[in-house]
Amino acid sequence: MALVALVIVIKLFYVQVVSDTYKTSADSNSQRKEVIYPSRGLIYDRNGKLLVSNQAVYDIMIIPREVHEFDSVDFCNTVGIDMPTLRYYFSNLHRDIRRHRTSIYKSSVFIKQLSSERYAMLQEKLYKMPGFYGQRRTLRKYEYPVAAHVLGYVGEVNEGIINKNSYYEQGDYIGISGIESSFEEYLRGQKGINYLMVDVLGLVKGHVQDGALDTVAISGKDLTLSLDVELQEYGERLMRGKTGSIVAIKPSTGEILCMVSAPSYDPSLLIGRDRSVNFPILSNDPAKPLFNRAIQAWYPPGSTFKTINALIGLGEGIITPTTRYPCNFGYTVGRFHMGCHGHFSPLDLRLAIQHSCNGYFAAEFRAILDNKKFANCHEALDVWKDHLVRFGLGYKLGIDIANENRGFVPNANYYDKVKGKGWNSLGVVSLSIGQGELLLTPIQLANVAATIANRGWFYTPHVVHHIEGEEIDSLYRTKRETGIPAEYFDVIQDGMEAAVWGADGGTAHGAQLKDIRVCGKTGTAQNPHGKDHSIFMSFAPRENPEIAISVYVENGGFGATWAVPIGGLMIEKYLNGEISQERQWVEKRILDAEINAGQ
Repeated sequence: MALVALVIVIKLFYVQVVSDTYKTSADSNSQRKEVIYPSRGLIYDRNGKLLVSNQAVYDIMIIPREVHEFDSVDFCNTVGIDMPTLRYYFSNLHRDIRRHRTSIYKSSVFIKQLSSERYAMLQEKLYKMPGFYGQRRTLRKYEYPVAAHVLGYVGEVNEGIINKNSYYEQGDYIGISGIESSFEEYLRGQKGINYLMVDVLGLVKGHVQDGALDTVAISGKDLTLSLDVELQEYGERLMRGKTGSIVAIKPSTGEILCMVSAPSYDPSLLIGRDRSVNFPILSNDPAKPLFNRAIQAWYPPGSTFKTINALIGLGEGIITPTTRYPCNFGYTVGRFHMGCHGHFSPLDLRLAIQHSCNGYFAAEFRAILDNKKFANCHEALDVWKDHLVRFGLGYKLGIDIANENRGFVPNANYYDKVKGKGWNSLGVVSLSIGQGELLLTPIQLANVAATIANRGWFYTPHVVHHIEGEEIDSLYRTKRETGIPAEYFDVIQDGMEAAVWGADGGTAHGAQLKDIRVCGKTGTAQNPHGKDHSIFMSFAPRENPEIAISVYVENGGFGATWAVPIGGLMIEKYLNGEISQERQWVEKRILDAEINAGQ
């Protein structure tokens, strides 16, 4: 009897003190903990136009222990599902209960993201369906079908995220990519909780302790982006039927005015219940619409890179603006020959940029690497790389959008490994014209254009202009200097302006705009997988520049063929607000063109 009494006492102690099973059961019969999800912060463009807002949806919650017989046909008709789907939902619920992922006493999501219209119909019938209730949520609503790669998308958290961050629980949503991811902590807000008293039918009778335990949800902070949505929309129109990117930056601030990656997609495809259907389609598309080429793709910069090599030569005192080199349809040393198009020879630096002379820059690059101020070619190449790093190349710039790529700038150790230690300047001369192993991202090239426009400095490119009640990171308010004296940029700007406006020819005449001093440099990057890439970098106007831009059109051939007219149209659209009548034929040609990137 003593032993039995002891067992009973221990069991009572466990039930009443240690275990919360019966307390949870009792509380669930009289109380309901309702999470109040905050509205995510709104997103605006630089001119105050609303880009991303919120729309109300409802999750249908279930407390398994309270569910009794109900009219399942009426339930299915009301929420818009069929009977096999309802059985599938209950099957998942039973599986989660068996695996202890869900408690029969606590609520969990049964059906996600029911529209406001359907929930309104269901709400009138919930009293006949014990164990079910609705919980208000918000989904993103995209006001424009553009800028998907910048804005990003929101998705449900997984177990990995829940384990890393205690804020999130099963069924919560989080920014997955773009601005939605980078600024998640600002956008998400703070959840609130209501403690409600309910009767046996699950009907709410009031708040526990008159709401003393409740907490209020705090909406997320609004963001104002530096994007100009009209310019973004126009850029995406120009790039339809093409593969590549457009990046435009305001040189004086580093603000990104547009970031186009083509092909793209409508961001509305990845919200709500349609996301599970559309995401696999987009992921498996061979054109890779989810891939943000503007910050992730690596390309050779081609002849646009000649401007940087010239600045390094000037900065190191190896050439001057009047230094001349010959070009006999290219650069020839022994059996080695690097071709070039026909033009007069010899040329000074301004003319070499204007006519994009391969011979000039091959000779100038070798003059850098073989100069006696350096101990050897290895030391000279590392000094060369250090200059590129100060231009923001070879490493991530640190933009405020996730998944930026770093590109690639080789150093002496790299060539020691792939060529052996006996390599020399002739063996790497392809770097002089932006080929070889050198790779840049489109945003890095746009930043180079902004740096030249500023005559030697830049702000780290960024897309968030303002955070409600906050300052943007100091990284985006700190000037970064190249270390090359400002006066050396004058001749580079002279050459770039002559490339557009030169009476004796130039590679970028297609970017001429009435009454606007456009400076530009074309590039044609060799592509081992098909036709060359068409490249253009530019800024305008020359004095007090308002826009710097890079354009890549994959498999577009010469830079002047596609990238130059696209860049010119973008600059004209931004500075003038419209395309002049005399240039509308150029616009039509670009809009009608389709370039197969696989050819």
